[in-house]
Amino acid sequence: MSGKVRHYYAGGNTAKGFFSLYDSVLNDLERLFILKGGPGTGKSSLMKKIGKLMEDKGLDVEYLHCASDTNSIDGVILTNEKIGVVDGTAPHVIEPKAPGVIEEYVNLGEAWDSQQLISNKEAILKLNEHIALKFEAAYETFAESLSAHDDIEDIYISNMDFTKANELTENLISKFYGSELFKKESIVKHRFLGAATPDGAVDFIQNLTEDIEKRYFIKGRAGSGKSTMLKKIVSAGEKRGFDVEVYHCGFAPNSLDMVILREKGIAIFDSTAPHEYFPDRSSDEIIDMYETCITQGTDEKFASDIERTTKAYKGKMKEAIGYLAEAKKLRDELESYYIEAMDFIKVEEIQQSIINEIELLLERK
Repeated sequence: MSGKVRHYYAGGNTAKGFFSLYDSVLNDLERLFILKGGPGTGKSSLMKKIGKLMEDKGLDVEYLHCASDTNSIDGVILTNEKIGVVDGTAPHVIEPKAPGVIEEYVNLGEAWDSQQLISNKEAILKLNEHIALKFEAAYETFAESLSAHDDIEDIYISNMDFTKANELTENLISKFYGSELFKKESIVKHRFLGAATPDGAVDFIQNLTEDIEKRYFIKGRAGSGKSTMLKKIVSAGEKRGFDVEVYHCGFAPNSLDMVILREKGIAIFDSTAPHEYFPDRSSDEIIDMYETCITQGTDEKFASDIERTTKAYKGKMKEAIGYLAEAKKLRDELESYYIEAMDFIKVEEIQQSIINEIELLLERK
């Protein structure tokens, strides 16, 4: 029997810079292999191979995708076995809780030719510097885009009926939870459902909700209360002892885009661009925040202001994505120096040693 395979992000390129949710994602693991080594040293390929091997064994596997390279992953987790393998290099530096007991460092640098890398020192240092500047430019431009997005939100917030928004939220909370209370502590996991990448916006909503019985698609404009409603649903679930998956916005990480209550078979998510979806199952349901909570005619009344600020927002988003693409191109060039210096036979030996240890752990469970 095949296991469940889920995809999401634990870190993202946002208007707040690189934003990490790794502490939450890795919090309850009992064994964690932290890979060290430069770009192009085979970390992603190693983790993909381990993930596929565990899929073939029928285990549930989670893949943590890389926001800076859509072809790479930053981690793989065996969900039920509480075992993980992650890339522990910048920008997602992971602080161990119990080194040697829970976490184990794996240095892929053992497989490279140091002298060959040193001979390319100047080129490597220059590329690292240029990559850092591209990311800095991307984050600054995302922040400018967020400022324009906030201007759009202000229009709708000033025309919002907060009483109706609160009533809608309370009705949903009552519908989701009823009078149920669990006599256990809620497990709350914070993740990203998508990310801004060099290839544009990417999300995994369909994968994350494929086995969810009831899906709610929130429609509405910026500032129409979607994230606030989701935060209240999270809080209510946590108080009642429900386990909650909280998916943050990959652009503005203090906002939420989706909440999944797997114990209830419920997912509710912001279904507007850049992750706009429409119901395709009979059980799917739309919640229209604009229709319910925003003054009728707001779109028409403020059409010119909305068009102007939306153009600024989208223009800056496109510019920021361009910087990520430039950083990716430079990083590919940087990787080539490491690939040439790597002994991939040694990498395969390291990979096999991790697999052997994981299999021993599985036998003991």
